[in-house]
Amino acid sequence: MLSLTVQTTDSVGGSSVSGATGSAAPGQAIKYTVVVTNAGTSAVTGATVADSLPSSLTGATYTATQTGGATGYTASGSGSVDDTAVNFPAGSTVTYTISATISSTATGTLSNTATVSEPAAATVNSSLVTGLNTPWGIAISGSDLFVTNGSTDEIGEYTTSGSAVNVALITGLSDPTGIVVSGGDLFIANAASGTLGEYTTSGTVVNASLITGLSDPIGIALSGGNLFVTSGDNGTIGEYTTSGTTVNASLVTGLNNPAGIAVSGGDLFVAESLSSVIGGGTIGEYTTAGAVVNASLVKGLYGPEGLVTSGGN
Repeated sequence: MLSLTVQTTDSVGGSSVSGATGSAAPGQAIKYTVVVTNAGTSAVTGATVADSLPSSLTGATYTATQTGGATGYTASGSGSVDDTAVNFPAGSTVTYTISATISSTATGTLSNTATVSEPAAATVNSSLVTGLNTPWGIAISGSDLFVTNGSTDEIGEYTTSGSAVNVALITGLSDPTGIVVSGGDLFIANAASGTLGEYTTSGTVVNASLITGLSDPIGIALSGGNLFVTSGDNGTIGEYTTSGTTVNASLVTGLNNPAGIAVSGGDLFVAESLSSVIGGGTIGEYTTAGAVVNASLVKGLYGPEGLVTSGGN
């Protein structure tokens, strides 16, 4: 979700904020003020800020200043703005002031648009861990990854650099899907048996049937000491304590095959993977108390299963 915004105003009455159209004349001096803001809660690294000035502007120069610790912008230059590696801490801004003259032969409409874009995700290693068998869920604890293998009914442990620690750390599961870490324990959903089990991160069984009677449990998230579990078959999210006590087995209902689930702040984000329309997958947002925030926060997805939050994204 983009956290960067850009607003442009000029010295002749034009504004992208209000939508006003200014009045300019050939040969007239004009000044643009472009303000780029990171309104999100996390930093953005390597953003691109561009303002490709129209050919009817001549002698353009600009200066730029920042607030909030932004870096990587060009402090002064001539012609169009083209900064490709600007870093925006949360709440920071960069303000560009562009001065130019409208050509004496200019005709028609003078239009100038500034843009900002966040960097595309970069692939670090697309084959960090190989040889998995229907991996569904993944959890991180320290420098280790714990991965569910649905086809072999096992949990494998790997380092975040891709080295195998124990490819069969836990065995004998029943189509393991979601997994989450709390302290030194792993909580694992078993879709085929409708159970949720608890194990230590060293693989020891704490309670293989901590929660029973679930209906195709797929995703698990942890918030405030409680577990939130998606049940695909009955379209619900249930809430349980880490000791296995049911808080509300039908905290959220009416979902369409809920799968992945993640927590950010006081809200749950849930991927619904099935729809009668191709590309009808969604991500919905709900409070941890079960209230609907936006049932169709993200639309047009194709069978979304996994979900993770990072910063404000």
